[in-house]
Amino acid sequence: MQTKPAQTPSFSKADSVLSKEQMTDLIVSAKVKKQLTWQAIAEQLGVDEVWLASACLGMNSMKTEPAAKLCAVLGLGPEVQSALEVFPNKTWSFHIPQDPLIYRLYEIVGVYGETLKEIVHEKFGDGIMSAIDFSMNVDKEENPAGDRVVIKMNGKFLPYKSW
Repeated sequence: MQTKPAQTPSFSKADSVLSKEQMTDLIVSAKVKKQLTWQAIAEQLGVDEVWLASACLGMNSMKTEPAAKLCAVLGLGPEVQSALEVFPNKTWSFHIPQDPLIYRLYEIVGVYGETLKEIVHEKFGDGIMSAIDFSMNVDKEENPAGDRVVIKMNGKFLPYKSW
């Protein structure tokens, strides 16, 4: 007999009145109208700003309590809360991004991806960095030559196994 893990319920698209795209539009609109930052909202919810933005942009789901708190902070209804609780389909466009910031991140992986893989393999062995057991932070570092963007990714190492 299999038992299901105690997680947020999985809904089909038919069960959710709002799509993730519609949910995101409502959240971003309310955020702009209230002149709030992701950091300010995250502090009110007691969560990380990067994770919050990811969930609000449709790439992660929320448990009931933070989803309800978010909707209260932004003045949004239960349909947004329900959409936040739906497990996302974690896919994205396979076209080269046109947004300059996203393109640069894409370019960084293209230029340095093999390098990072080599260094990770030398330090850890054959495996991957988890994007599930993962966190990411973005900081600003002031510099006389121009402020710096500091992106820290922290993912559990998962070794490949032989059988």
